[in-house]
Amino acid sequence: MGDTLSDQHAVAARLYRERGFQHRVGYGTRPALLNIDLARAGTRKGSPFECENVDEMLVHVARLLEAARAKGIPVVYTTTGYEKDLKDAEPWIRKIPALAMLQLDSELCQIDERVAPRPGEIVLPKKMASAFAGTHLASMLCALRVDTVIVTGTTASACVRHTVEDAISLGFRPIVPREAIGDRIPGAVEANLFDIDAKFGDVEPVEAVHRYLRELAPFTR
Repeated sequence: MGDTLSDQHAVAARLYRERGFQHRVGYGTRPALLNIDLARAGTRKGSPFECENVDEMLVHVARLLEAARAKGIPVVYTTTGYEKDLKDAEPWIRKIPALAMLQLDSELCQIDERVAPRPGEIVLPKKMASAFAGTHLASMLCALRVDTVIVTGTTASACVRHTVEDAISLGFRPIVPREAIGDRIPGAVEANLFDIDAKFGDVEPVEAVHRYLRELAPFTR
């Protein structure tokens, strides 16, 4: 294998394709845009949850939001947050004590103003990594007859990845715009998007997702 992570992924991709991995789930006709944990905890400088390259990532998210809203596509945000007594954070908080900072009424749990939700768009509090775990997200998407979830946000190695894994398990087509994903650790985005693309969803250039949204018929309820 090569010396760089990209070299290693290129070799691994050839092996995966030879073994029947990395096919495409493809785009459906009724998407929703899921913005995972774009709260200030992950976008604010100096936060323990701060992600790399946030400013660039949010520019891409903002463009996807504009395209989705133009077609009336359902837009959902998640934020990870807990009650003041933190009982709803157990046992995860034993692993990550910094979660104590994420109380639901705190500023850190508010969605970054650069990609703020509009009236009527849902902000879904969650306790676990996946947006589907312990929430009504799946039933809501099913009620809207959604077949495709476009997943943006943070982090590639945790909340985004687990959301995508659950999405395909529940019968949705996960589409992940590469440039609209962030993480705290160098290399984590590249490594996890490679794995997602091999097994759980389609990692696509953000321009390809824009093209899909532009060509899509307006969403009808």
